[in-house]
Amino acid sequence: MSVRTPDPDPEPEDGLGGFDDAQSPSRDGNPGWLSDFELEEARRRLPMLYVEAIPVRTDGSGQVTEIGILLRSTPLGEMTRTIVSGRVRFGETIRDALFRHVENDLGPMAFPLLPPQPLPFTVAEYFPIPGVSAYHDDRQHAVSLAFVVPVTGTCEPRQDALEVTWFSPEAAGSDAVAAEMEGGRGTLIRQALANLGLLR
Repeated sequence: MSVRTPDPDPEPEDGLGGFDDAQSPSRDGNPGWLSDFELEEARRRLPMLYVEAIPVRTDGSGQVTEIGILLRSTPLGEMTRTIVSGRVRFGETIRDALFRHVENDLGPMAFPLLPPQPLPFTVAEYFPIPGVSAYHDDRQHAVSLAFVVPVTGTCEPRQDALEVTWFSPEAAGSDAVAAEMEGGRGTLIRQALANLGLLR
């Protein structure tokens, strides 16, 4: 099965054109956004920087009670599970990239709680060649900073996500959920649970 790191179209509120406009990415006001051709060239030559967020809900004492995992449909019509993920733009802080992708994938009412200086719980490397690491993306070598992000609002998935399913920590770390995760992200979920002291 072909697995990819999610790479949504530019958001309309940013005034960015769709990927089908490969003529001049700089005229839309964001010279850091690449055309399809430029992105393909960059992916062949450079590791791409991503942020990934595992949304969680907590109780009044701050203990994680639920893990949010997205359900999405691939271009081939297969149903897979994944987490919030996307590229960091040129000139964008990690915090801003995290906030943008959480809002893009979970909706503007998710209300993520991001600290002033977020620290990843791990760094995941995605390779186009299976077996180099636990993570695989057939398009590119990607380096991803992975974060646990508490959300306090209502999550209404957008982009190519169909829904967000809230699992208990035990269910999120199960073999059944890991088998549905794309690109080896079941391992990422388990690392997050271990970091939170919830892996049993």
